[in-house]
Amino acid sequence: MPPPHLTAVVLARDEADNLEALLPTLGFADRVLVVDGGSRDATAVVARRHGADVLVAEDWQGYGVQRRRAEEEIHDGWIFMVDADERVTPALAREIREAVASSPEPAVYTVPRTTWVFGRYLHHGGWYPDEVARLYTKGAAAYDARPVHERLLPGKGVPVRRLRTPLLHYSYRDLEHYLIKSARYAALSGAAKKSRGEHGSLARGILHGTWGFLRMYLIKHGFLDGKQGFLIAVLSAHSIFCKYADIWVRDQAPPNPEACDIPEAKT
Repeated sequence: MPPPHLTAVVLARDEADNLEALLPTLGFADRVLVVDGGSRDATAVVARRHGADVLVAEDWQGYGVQRRRAEEEIHDGWIFMVDADERVTPALAREIREAVASSPEPAVYTVPRTTWVFGRYLHHGGWYPDEVARLYTKGAAAYDARPVHERLLPGKGVPVRRLRTPLLHYSYRDLEHYLIKSARYAALSGAAKKSRGEHGSLARGILHGTWGFLRMYLIKHGFLDGKQGFLIAVLSAHSIFCKYADIWVRDQAPPNPEACDIPEAKT
């Protein structure tokens, strides 16, 4: 019997540079599908040049919905979800093909990720092994509709197994890139919480941010990752605070020119 069909799916938006590095690592897949969320760069051109199919879905409704759209384009076989800022090593590619060929029944596989941050791979602070569910049989699992931090939900009775070889993750080019991504995730998270009727406060942001730093840097031994471990713990605390601050800002009244009480300028 021929081996089961395997489709690698990449969500991308203005990711031409990343796709140039990622797509050559996906040669183990029978098909590569790039879901373009309305790029203004050459994302679609690069994807097609590397032999990938391209699905353009410009009406962005969040990561969960984009992944669901990709699932609708795949009719059978196996799905491997990979992000544009990730890379598949030859060892991981072999392990994925072996898992697909040897699985007698529908299943879900998690894969560990190791993230490169500001000059080193992080191995502590909760950043490793960072298990993420990415490989699954079509129909055996599906993504929820969360706009960010979406989850793959296995069907009832579907076994969840683990791959051993890590996926390489190059999440942040530099500090500016980190802050931009952090602000975007805070806005998405804040909008989702606001739609559910949740309210935020700056005090909660401070408490949760402080606890996030202590947990990552001390309890999860982030200090063993050196200066990068300290920096990412500080930045993560800032990101947590921003999520609560974003909700609080959304609760504030819109500007009212009539209520503007401007003090007289001193002469």
